[in-house]
Amino acid sequence: MNSEQDIGDALAMLAETGDPVSIYPNSSTNVVMARIRSVDPDHPHFVLELNEGEILPPGEAVFVAWLRSAKMQFKLSSPDWAPLAEHPTLIPATFPEKCQILNRRAAQRLETPLGVYFLASFVLNGKPYELQLYDFSAGGVGMRAAPRDAVGLHVGRKLQRVRLELGPDAVMIADLEIRLSRTFRSFLLGEQVQIGCQFINLSPMMQEELTRLLQKLSAEKNR
Repeated sequence: MNSEQDIGDALAMLAETGDPVSIYPNSSTNVVMARIRSVDPDHPHFVLELNEGEILPPGEAVFVAWLRSAKMQFKLSSPDWAPLAEHPTLIPATFPEKCQILNRRAAQRLETPLGVYFLASFVLNGKPYELQLYDFSAGGVGMRAAPRDAVGLHVGRKLQRVRLELGPDAVMIADLEIRLSRTFRSFLLGEQVQIGCQFINLSPMMQEELTRLLQKLSAEKNR
């Protein structure tokens, strides 16, 4: 991706969703977590918001984020990553010259519609959980919750008989395995945990039902 307009649109999408950005400084082994706070396509530059307590070391860094169904990656460099006055967590930066789009997901994900709550509910070790779904596909689902509501949900943990409410008239029971867990800061909701899960033990009949639900929801979204 080399077009300034395309890069601006991608950064604006990340700002709108509040999805996390992982930053890998060349001078450190620590991953710095942040999000895109705002984008100004006219200059062009954007403002990065570091998670509370994070520090971005001087020098070059690689920025990585999930953009819909693919991983977006770009490099930027600064001698000091100077923050905005009186806002130590807000760092202005110029657009990168190019972005790489990597590792497209095997199954195209469908984002949940605005204003409609899609939920995943299950019991783990006797404790009930109810998390909001933010996207789903034939391969798995993405969930998010406040940190206090995601205690015990670690990568590798298997969740049995998860009730997935995919709209007012669509309910599915499935087993899931947690494949990703990371924190980010949402502009509206504050600190959140993003949890990516993969379907496991799906029978052919359940796979057909899932495909039917996805086709139905995709058709409704495109109306």
